[in-house]
Amino acid sequence: MADETIGVVGAGIVGLATAREITLRRPGTKVVVLEKEHEVAAHQTGHNSGVVHAGIYYPPGSLKADLCVRGVALLRAYCAERALPYREIGKLVVAVRDDELGRMENLYERARGNHVPELRRLSREEIREREPHVGGIAALHSPRTAITDYPAIAREFAKDIVAAGGEIRLGLPVTAVRETPGGVEVGSADERVRVDRLVLCAGLHSDTVSRLARDREEPRIVPFRGEYLLLKPDRAHLVNGLVYPVPDPRYPFLGVHFTPRVDGSVEVGPNAVLALAREGYRRTRVSPRDLLGLAGYPGTWRMAARHWRTGVKEYRGSFSTAAFMRDAGAYVPGVGPRDVVRGGAGVRAQALDRDGTLVDDFRIHRHGRITAVRNAPSPAATACLAIARHIVETVLDDV
Repeated sequence: MADETIGVVGAGIVGLATAREITLRRPGTKVVVLEKEHEVAAHQTGHNSGVVHAGIYYPPGSLKADLCVRGVALLRAYCAERALPYREIGKLVVAVRDDELGRMENLYERARGNHVPELRRLSREEIREREPHVGGIAALHSPRTAITDYPAIAREFAKDIVAAGGEIRLGLPVTAVRETPGGVEVGSADERVRVDRLVLCAGLHSDTVSRLARDREEPRIVPFRGEYLLLKPDRAHLVNGLVYPVPDPRYPFLGVHFTPRVDGSVEVGPNAVLALAREGYRRTRVSPRDLLGLAGYPGTWRMAARHWRTGVKEYRGSFSTAAFMRDAGAYVPGVGPRDVVRGGAGVRAQALDRDGTLVDDFRIHRHGRITAVRNAPSPAATACLAIARHIVETVLDDV
Protein backbone atom coordinates (compact mmCIF):
# COMPACT_ATOMS: atom_id res chain seq x y z
CA MET A 1 0.00 0.00 0.00
CA ALA A 2 3.03 2.30 -0.20
CA ASP A 3 1.75 3.87 -3.42
CA GLU A 4 -1.62 4.79 -1.91
CA THR A 5 -2.93 8.33 -1.65
CA ILE A 6 -4.84 9.04 1.55
CA GLY A 7 -6.84 12.23 1.96
CA VAL A 8 -7.60 13.94 5.27
CA VAL A 9 -10.36 16.52 5.48
CA GLY A 10 -9.65 19.12 8.16
CA ALA A 11 -6.44 20.84 9.27
CA GLY A 12 -7.25 21.07 12.95
CA ILE A 13 -4.99 19.33 15.41
CA VAL A 14 -6.70 15.92 15.04
CA GLY A 15 -6.61 15.99 11.23
CA LEU A 16 -2.98 17.11 11.15
CA ALA A 17 -1.92 14.55 13.77
CA THR A 18 -3.63 11.83 11.72
CA ALA A 19 -1.98 12.93 8.46
CA ARG A 20 1.41 13.06 10.20
CA GLU A 21 0.91 9.58 11.68
CA ILE A 22 0.13 8.17 8.24
CA THR A 23 3.40 9.58 6.86
CA LEU A 24 5.29 8.00 9.77
CA ARG A 25 3.61 4.60 9.73
CA ARG A 26 3.24 4.22 5.97
CA PRO A 27 6.39 5.54 4.28
CA GLY A 28 5.76 6.15 0.61
CA THR A 29 2.06 6.84 1.08
CA LYS A 30 1.04 10.20 -0.32
CA VAL A 31 -1.02 12.26 2.13
CA VAL A 32 -3.20 15.21 1.09
CA VAL A 33 -4.86 17.40 3.73
CA LEU A 34 -7.83 19.46 2.53
CA GLU A 35 -8.82 22.54 4.56
CA LYS A 36 -11.42 25.19 3.75
CA GLU A 37 -9.65 27.95 5.68
CA HIS A 38 -6.46 29.68 4.57
CA GLU A 39 -4.53 28.62 7.66
CA VAL A 40 -4.30 25.53 9.85
CA ALA A 41 -5.86 25.34 13.33
CA ALA A 42 -8.42 28.05 12.51
CA HIS A 43 -11.32 26.82 14.63
CA GLN A 44 -11.45 24.55 17.70
CA THR A 45 -7.67 24.12 17.86
CA GLY A 46 -7.04 27.83 17.51
CA HIS A 47 -9.54 28.71 20.25
CA ASN A 48 -8.42 26.03 22.71
CA SER A 49 -7.69 26.83 26.37
CA GLY A 50 -4.34 25.02 26.15
CA VAL A 51 -4.94 22.48 28.93
CA VAL A 52 -3.32 19.05 28.70
CA HIS A 53 -5.81 16.91 30.61
CA ALA A 54 -4.54 14.05 32.78
CA GLY A 55 -7.62 11.81 32.39
CA ILE A 56 -9.51 12.59 35.60
CA TYR A 57 -13.03 12.89 34.21
CA TYR A 58 -13.56 10.06 31.75
CA PRO A 59 -15.18 6.66 32.46
CA PRO A 60 -12.49 3.95 32.70
CA GLY A 61 -12.56 1.76 29.62
CA SER A 62 -13.98 4.51 27.39
CA LEU A 63 -12.16 5.54 24.26
CA LYS A 64 -11.75 9.02 25.76
CA ALA A 65 -10.04 7.69 28.87
CA ASP A 66 -7.72 5.37 26.98
CA LEU A 67 -6.68 7.85 24.31
CA CYS A 68 -6.35 10.78 26.72
CA VAL A 69 -3.96 8.94 29.04
CA ARG A 70 -1.95 7.57 26.11
CA GLY A 71 -2.00 10.94 24.41
CA VAL A 72 -0.51 12.85 27.36
CA ALA A 73 2.74 10.88 27.21
CA LEU A 74 3.00 11.23 23.44
CA LEU A 75 2.28 14.96 23.55
CA ARG A 76 4.75 15.61 26.36
CA ALA A 77 7.49 13.82 24.44
CA TYR A 78 6.68 15.67 21.20
CA CYS A 79 6.77 19.07 22.90
CA ALA A 80 10.12 18.24 24.53
CA GLU A 81 11.55 17.10 21.19
CA ARG A 82 10.42 20.28 19.38
CA ALA A 83 11.05 22.74 22.25
CA LEU A 84 7.34 23.64 22.36
CA PRO A 85 5.75 25.00 25.57
CA TYR A 86 4.68 22.31 28.05
CA ARG A 87 4.32 23.33 31.69
CA GLU A 88 3.05 20.98 34.39
CA ILE A 89 1.41 23.59 36.60
CA GLY A 90 -1.05 21.18 38.20
CA LYS A 91 -4.80 21.27 38.70
CA LEU A 92 -7.10 21.51 41.72
CA VAL A 93 -10.65 20.17 41.39
CA VAL A 94 -12.31 22.03 44.25
CA ALA A 95 -15.42 21.19 46.25
CA VAL A 96 -17.04 24.28 47.80
CA ARG A 97 -20.16 22.58 49.24
CA ASP A 98 -20.75 19.45 51.30
CA ASP A 99 -23.04 17.99 48.63
CA GLU A 100 -20.10 17.94 46.19
CA LEU A 101 -17.93 15.67 48.34
CA GLY A 102 -19.56 12.46 47.14
CA ARG A 103 -19.11 13.47 43.50
CA MET A 104 -15.51 14.39 44.22
CA GLU A 105 -14.89 10.96 45.72
CA ASN A 106 -16.45 9.30 42.66
CA LEU A 107 -14.15 11.42 40.51
CA TYR A 108 -11.16 10.27 42.55
CA GLU A 109 -12.04 6.61 41.98
CA ARG A 110 -12.62 7.24 38.29
CA ALA A 111 -9.20 8.94 37.99
CA ARG A 112 -7.54 6.05 39.80
CA GLY A 113 -9.16 3.70 37.31
CA ASN A 114 -7.50 5.72 34.57
CA HIS A 115 -4.10 5.62 36.32
CA VAL A 116 -3.87 9.40 36.62
CA PRO A 117 -0.39 9.91 38.10
CA GLU A 118 0.20 11.30 41.60
CA LEU A 119 -3.42 12.28 42.20
CA ARG A 120 -4.24 12.96 45.85
CA ARG A 121 -6.99 14.38 48.04
CA LEU A 122 -6.39 17.70 49.77
CA SER A 123 -7.96 19.14 52.90
CA ARG A 124 -9.04 22.75 53.30
CA GLU A 125 -5.66 23.57 54.84
CA GLU A 126 -3.71 21.79 52.11
CA ILE A 127 -5.62 23.74 49.45
CA ARG A 128 -4.42 26.99 51.05
CA GLU A 129 -0.83 25.77 51.05
CA ARG A 130 -0.91 25.33 47.27
CA GLU A 131 -3.35 28.08 46.36
CA PRO A 132 -3.53 30.74 49.11
CA HIS A 133 -6.37 32.64 47.41
CA VAL A 134 -8.56 29.64 46.58
CA GLY A 135 -11.57 28.71 48.70
CA GLY A 136 -13.10 25.29 49.09
CA ILE A 137 -13.54 22.58 51.70
CA ALA A 138 -11.68 19.79 49.89
CA ALA A 139 -9.99 19.18 46.55
CA LEU A 140 -8.28 16.72 44.27
CA HIS A 141 -4.77 17.68 43.20
CA SER A 142 -3.39 16.50 39.84
CA PRO A 143 0.22 17.76 39.75
CA ARG A 144 0.92 16.44 36.25
CA THR A 145 -1.87 18.36 34.52
CA ALA A 146 -0.17 20.77 32.12
CA ILE A 147 -0.69 23.68 29.76
CA THR A 148 0.66 24.04 26.23
CA ASP A 149 0.17 25.93 22.94
CA TYR A 150 -2.01 23.79 20.66
CA PRO A 151 -1.91 26.09 17.60
CA ALA A 152 1.91 25.97 17.74
CA ILE A 153 1.77 22.17 17.94
CA ALA A 154 -0.60 22.05 14.96
CA ARG A 155 1.73 24.24 12.91
CA GLU A 156 4.61 21.91 13.79
CA PHE A 157 2.55 18.90 12.67
CA ALA A 158 1.94 20.68 9.36
CA LYS A 159 5.70 21.14 8.90
CA ASP A 160 6.22 17.42 9.57
CA ILE A 161 3.64 16.48 6.94
CA VAL A 162 5.19 18.67 4.27
CA ALA A 163 8.72 17.52 5.17
CA ALA A 164 7.58 13.92 4.66
CA GLY A 165 6.29 14.72 1.16
CA GLY A 166 2.67 15.33 2.10
CA GLU A 167 0.54 18.18 0.85
CA ILE A 168 -1.72 20.62 2.70
CA ARG A 169 -4.28 22.24 0.42
CA LEU A 170 -5.63 25.37 2.12
CA GLY A 171 -8.64 27.32 0.93
CA LEU A 172 -10.30 24.21 -0.50
CA PRO A 173 -13.78 23.69 1.00
CA VAL A 174 -15.10 20.15 0.70
CA THR A 175 -18.57 20.24 -0.83
CA ALA A 176 -18.56 16.85 -2.57
CA VAL A 177 -17.45 13.35 -1.58
CA ARG A 178 -18.04 10.43 -3.93
CA GLU A 179 -16.79 6.87 -3.76
CA THR A 180 -15.64 5.59 -7.14
CA PRO A 181 -14.34 2.19 -8.23
CA GLY A 182 -11.07 1.84 -6.35
CA GLY A 183 -11.11 5.24 -4.67
CA VAL A 184 -12.81 8.41 -3.49
CA GLU A 185 -13.25 11.78 -5.21
CA VAL A 186 -13.31 14.69 -2.78
CA GLY A 187 -13.30 18.44 -3.19
CA SER A 188 -15.38 21.39 -4.29
CA ALA A 189 -17.39 22.08 -7.42
CA ASP A 190 -14.32 23.67 -9.03
CA GLU A 191 -11.62 21.26 -7.92
CA ARG A 192 -11.58 17.54 -7.19
CA VAL A 193 -8.88 15.37 -5.66
CA ARG A 194 -8.82 11.61 -6.14
CA VAL A 195 -7.59 9.51 -3.20
CA ASP A 196 -7.57 5.83 -2.41
CA ARG A 197 -8.98 6.36 1.07
CA LEU A 198 -10.28 9.31 3.02
CA VAL A 199 -10.31 10.34 6.69
CA LEU A 200 -12.84 12.96 7.78
CA CYS A 201 -11.71 15.18 10.68
CA ALA A 202 -14.00 18.12 9.98
CA GLY A 203 -14.70 19.20 13.57
CA LEU A 204 -17.60 21.68 13.63
CA HIS A 205 -18.69 20.40 10.22
CA SER A 206 -18.10 16.69 10.84
CA ASP A 207 -21.75 15.70 10.40
CA THR A 208 -22.33 17.72 7.21
CA VAL A 209 -19.15 16.42 5.58
CA SER A 210 -20.00 12.87 6.68
CA ARG A 211 -23.42 13.18 5.09
CA LEU A 212 -21.74 14.20 1.82
CA ALA A 213 -19.99 10.84 2.08
CA ARG A 214 -23.36 9.09 2.60
CA ASP A 215 -22.50 8.21 6.17
CA ARG A 216 -25.18 7.76 8.85
CA GLU A 217 -27.30 10.77 9.81
CA GLU A 218 -26.46 10.76 13.53
CA PRO A 219 -24.95 12.11 15.61
CA ARG A 220 -25.52 15.73 14.61
CA ILE A 221 -23.20 18.54 15.67
CA VAL A 222 -24.61 21.19 17.99
CA PRO A 223 -22.28 24.19 18.42
CA PHE A 224 -21.77 25.48 21.96
CA ARG A 225 -19.95 28.77 22.39
CA GLY A 226 -17.65 29.05 25.39
CA GLU A 227 -16.92 32.64 26.40
CA TYR A 228 -13.94 33.63 28.55
CA LEU A 229 -13.03 36.53 30.76
CA LEU A 230 -9.42 37.40 31.55
CA LEU A 231 -8.06 38.34 34.95
CA LYS A 232 -6.46 41.76 34.77
CA PRO A 233 -2.64 41.48 34.80
CA ASP A 234 -2.37 42.76 38.38
CA ARG A 235 -4.78 39.98 39.51
CA ALA A 236 -3.19 37.06 37.62
CA HIS A 237 -1.26 36.13 40.78
CA LEU A 238 -4.49 34.95 42.42
CA VAL A 239 -3.98 31.41 41.05
CA ASN A 240 -0.79 29.41 40.59
CA GLY A 241 -2.25 26.48 38.68
CA LEU A 242 -5.54 25.36 37.16
CA VAL A 243 -8.58 25.66 39.46
CA TYR A 244 -11.69 23.69 38.43
CA PRO A 245 -15.07 22.96 40.02
CA VAL A 246 -16.37 19.47 40.67
CA PRO A 247 -18.25 18.77 37.41
CA ASP A 248 -21.91 17.90 37.17
CA PRO A 249 -22.01 14.37 35.64
CA ARG A 250 -25.31 15.17 33.91
CA TYR A 251 -23.61 17.72 31.66
CA PRO A 252 -20.52 17.23 29.46
CA PHE A 253 -19.01 20.64 30.30
CA LEU A 254 -16.67 21.27 33.21
CA GLY A 255 -18.04 24.57 34.49
CA VAL A 256 -16.35 27.92 35.05
CA HIS A 257 -12.68 27.53 35.97
CA PHE A 258 -9.40 29.44 36.18
CA THR A 259 -6.87 28.61 33.47
CA PRO A 260 -3.35 30.08 33.37
CA ARG A 261 -2.04 30.28 29.80
CA VAL A 262 1.52 29.86 28.54
CA ASP A 263 1.61 33.59 27.72
CA GLY A 264 1.09 34.46 31.41
CA SER A 265 -2.57 35.46 31.17
CA VAL A 266 -5.31 33.76 33.22
CA GLU A 267 -8.67 32.91 31.69
CA VAL A 268 -11.88 32.64 33.70
CA GLY A 269 -14.55 30.49 32.11
CA PRO A 270 -15.93 29.23 29.90
CA ASN A 271 -19.66 29.23 30.06
CA ALA A 272 -21.47 27.02 27.53
CA VAL A 273 -24.23 28.63 25.48
CA LEU A 274 -25.89 27.31 22.36
CA ALA A 275 -24.32 29.12 19.39
CA LEU A 276 -26.52 30.18 16.51
CA ALA A 277 -23.81 29.37 13.96
CA ARG A 278 -21.22 26.63 13.79
CA GLU A 279 -18.54 29.30 13.70
CA GLY A 280 -20.45 31.63 16.01
CA TYR A 281 -17.61 33.09 18.05
CA ARG A 282 -19.67 36.26 18.61
CA ARG A 283 -23.20 36.51 20.00
CA THR A 284 -24.25 38.47 16.94
CA ARG A 285 -23.20 35.76 14.49
CA VAL A 286 -26.26 33.93 13.21
CA SER A 287 -26.29 31.42 10.38
CA PRO A 288 -29.85 30.85 9.07
CA ARG A 289 -28.73 27.52 7.61
CA ASP A 290 -27.24 26.32 10.89
CA LEU A 291 -30.21 27.62 12.86
CA LEU A 292 -32.68 25.80 10.63
CA GLY A 293 -30.62 22.64 10.97
CA LEU A 294 -30.81 22.88 14.76
CA ALA A 295 -34.53 23.66 14.76
CA GLY A 296 -35.33 20.81 12.41
CA TYR A 297 -33.51 18.13 14.41
CA PRO A 298 -35.61 16.32 17.06
CA GLY A 299 -32.56 15.83 19.28
CA THR A 300 -32.23 19.61 19.74
CA TRP A 301 -35.68 19.91 21.31
CA ARG A 302 -35.21 16.83 23.48
CA MET A 303 -31.87 18.22 24.70
CA ALA A 304 -33.52 21.59 25.44
CA ALA A 305 -36.28 19.94 27.45
CA ARG A 306 -33.70 18.09 29.50
CA HIS A 307 -31.23 20.92 30.12
CA TRP A 308 -33.21 24.19 29.84
CA ARG A 309 -32.51 25.26 33.43
CA THR A 310 -28.76 24.96 32.88
CA GLY A 311 -29.14 26.79 29.58
CA VAL A 312 -30.90 29.74 31.24
CA LYS A 313 -28.11 29.99 33.81
CA GLU A 314 -25.42 29.89 31.13
CA TYR A 315 -27.10 32.61 29.07
CA ARG A 316 -27.44 34.79 32.16
CA GLY A 317 -23.68 34.56 32.65
CA SER A 318 -23.13 35.34 28.97
CA PHE A 319 -24.88 38.71 29.23
CA SER A 320 -23.90 39.63 32.79
CA THR A 321 -20.28 39.76 33.94
CA ALA A 322 -21.52 40.02 37.53
CA ALA A 323 -23.49 36.76 37.19
CA PHE A 324 -20.55 35.08 35.46
CA MET A 325 -18.18 36.11 38.25
CA ARG A 326 -20.52 34.98 41.05
CA ASP A 327 -19.74 31.39 40.05
CA ALA A 328 -16.02 32.11 39.76
CA GLY A 329 -16.00 33.88 43.13
CA ALA A 330 -16.99 30.68 44.90
CA TYR A 331 -13.53 29.32 44.06
CA VAL A 332 -11.44 32.48 44.44
CA PRO A 333 -13.28 34.50 47.10
CA GLY A 334 -13.23 38.23 46.56
CA VAL A 335 -12.63 38.14 42.81
CA GLY A 336 -15.32 40.07 40.98
CA PRO A 337 -16.35 41.98 37.86
CA ARG A 338 -13.77 44.73 38.42
CA ASP A 339 -10.96 42.15 38.29
CA VAL A 340 -11.63 40.94 34.76
CA VAL A 341 -11.91 42.04 31.15
CA ARG A 342 -13.62 40.32 28.25
CA GLY A 343 -11.52 37.61 26.65
CA GLY A 344 -11.98 35.40 23.63
CA ALA A 345 -14.44 32.67 22.79
CA GLY A 346 -14.40 29.22 21.26
CA VAL A 347 -17.06 26.97 19.77
CA ARG A 348 -17.22 23.31 20.76
CA ALA A 349 -18.51 20.77 18.26
CA GLN A 350 -20.80 18.77 20.53
CA ALA A 351 -22.34 15.66 19.01
CA LEU A 352 -26.01 15.07 19.79
CA ASP A 353 -28.04 11.90 19.27
CA ARG A 354 -31.64 11.93 18.08
CA ASP A 355 -32.92 11.12 21.58
CA GLY A 356 -31.37 14.34 22.94
CA THR A 357 -28.33 12.70 24.51
CA LEU A 358 -25.13 14.75 24.40
CA VAL A 359 -22.56 12.26 23.15
CA ASP A 360 -19.71 11.97 25.63
CA ASP A 361 -17.21 9.50 24.17
CA PHE A 362 -15.19 9.84 20.99
CA ARG A 363 -16.92 8.31 17.97
CA ILE A 364 -14.75 7.12 15.11
CA HIS A 365 -15.81 4.57 12.52
CA ARG A 366 -15.22 3.45 8.94
CA HIS A 367 -17.63 2.82 6.12
CA GLY A 368 -16.11 1.58 2.89
CA ARG A 369 -13.01 3.60 2.04
CA ILE A 370 -13.97 6.48 4.31
CA THR A 371 -13.14 6.86 8.01
CA ALA A 372 -15.19 9.46 9.90
CA VAL A 373 -14.34 11.15 13.20
CA ARG A 374 -17.89 12.02 14.24
CA ASN A 375 -17.28 13.21 17.81
CA ALA A 376 -13.96 14.46 19.15
CA PRO A 377 -14.56 17.11 21.82
CA SER A 378 -12.23 17.79 24.75
CA PRO A 379 -9.81 16.14 25.47
CA ALA A 380 -9.23 15.60 21.73
CA ALA A 381 -6.34 18.09 21.62
CA THR A 382 -4.64 16.31 24.54
CA ALA A 383 -5.29 12.95 22.87
CA CYS A 384 -4.54 14.00 19.27
CA LEU A 385 -1.45 11.83 18.79
CA ALA A 386 -3.17 8.83 20.37
CA ILE A 387 -6.30 9.41 18.26
CA ALA A 388 -4.07 9.45 15.19
CA ARG A 389 -2.50 6.13 16.16
CA HIS A 390 -5.92 4.66 16.87
CA ILE A 391 -7.16 5.67 13.43
CA VAL A 392 -4.13 4.24 11.65
CA GLU A 393 -3.87 1.05 13.73
CA THR A 394 -7.48 0.04 14.26
CA VAL A 395 -9.36 1.69 11.44
CA LEU A 396 -7.13 2.23 8.40
CA ASP A 397 -5.15 -0.98 8.96
CA ASP A 398 -8.28 -3.07 9.59
CA VAL A 399 -9.13 -3.73 5.96
